[in-house]
Amino acid sequence: MADLDGKHIVVTGATGGLGGAVVALLLERGAVCHLPMVEREVPSHMPWIGHARVDAKPAVVLTSEDEVTAYYAAQPPLWGSVHLVGGFAMSPIVDTGLADFEKMHQLNAVTAFLCSREAVRSIRRRADAPGAAPGGRIVNVAARPAVSPAGGMIAYTTSKAAVASLTECLAKEVVAENILANAIVPSIIDTPANRASMPSADFTKWPKASELAEAIAFLVSPANRLTSGALVPVYGAA
Repeated sequence: MADLDGKHIVVTGATGGLGGAVVALLLERGAVCHLPMVEREVPSHMPWIGHARVDAKPAVVLTSEDEVTAYYAAQPPLWGSVHLVGGFAMSPIVDTGLADFEKMHQLNAVTAFLCSREAVRSIRRRADAPGAAPGGRIVNVAARPAVSPAGGMIAYTTSKAAVASLTECLAKEVVAENILANAIVPSIIDTPANRASMPSADFTKWPKASELAEAIAFLVSPANRLTSGALVPVYGAA
């Protein structure tokens, strides 16, 4: 299936476990992937290194309004934008400093806000071109605790709840332009990092990055004609 042939899509967090799977699948389906990275050099282990339809730009600070605005303005007009960059931390409220709280909101909510805003501007530029089809797709990543809160991770949970609310609000604002905005809501993702941090867990119950990539690829594709404003649970058996 090549339903994304020639479509320009930004993917943040492309060097992570989920990001690598998403980029690989979007490339398989014909997309041109634009990858803003926090790293100062492109990691040599990523499977998309050297791909003709990958434009990776190192050292982009996605919590900086100026840098995000400049990055999106420099890209070709977009069909879609997928926002995977983020962070995780756990601590009870009495052990959570304001700096800890603000860091989670910067990494999760602020990056999603800035990238979503600039994606809308870029999608509108493409739609305004003569003969262009209107619309585009935006995908964010919330988290299960954002919709089913648990104790002990208040900074993370509230930051991901902000991502969920941002997505729902954005979807209402732009759906008339056929810009569909959604968020996946994963549980614990089966990545090497998560396995290392929870070695006694039952990994078979965790959703795999490749499985989540399938959900994201659908939501960002033209095949998704109806779904907007959804918080899509992708929990697996966890």
